[in-house]
Amino acid sequence: MTTTAASKQALGAYGETVAARHLVAAGLSLLDRNWRCEEGEVDLVLREGAVLVVCEVKTRTSDVCGSPHEAISRAKLDRLHRLAQRWADDHGVRPPETRIDLVAVLRPPRGAALVEHVRGIG
Repeated sequence: MTTTAASKQALGAYGETVAARHLVAAGLSLLDRNWRCEEGEVDLVLREGAVLVVCEVKTRTSDVCGSPHEAISRAKLDRLHRLAQRWADDHGVRPPETRIDLVAVLRPPRGAALVEHVRGIG
């Protein structure tokens, strides 16, 4: 079975919604979703206390193609750090600390999604 671009986009949107709800329930404040500039996109921007949190969301239906954690390369981390700084600059925010997090969402064929929040991935 091939995955269409539309179904991949729908799965990603589902994962971002699940991740946002999970993080807000854990006490983080959601500031922005799917923020884009010419350098790329940030899935979620949040605040945890004084810390600015840029969160990459990886959603999968299985781990056949590798875990969500394996999808975060050094180049992706470097880009997320640049995007975090750009978001802060564009919004006039000077956080004392910025952190990059990963939320891995596994959507099984039945039942609730499994969510793993990894703080400070790089």
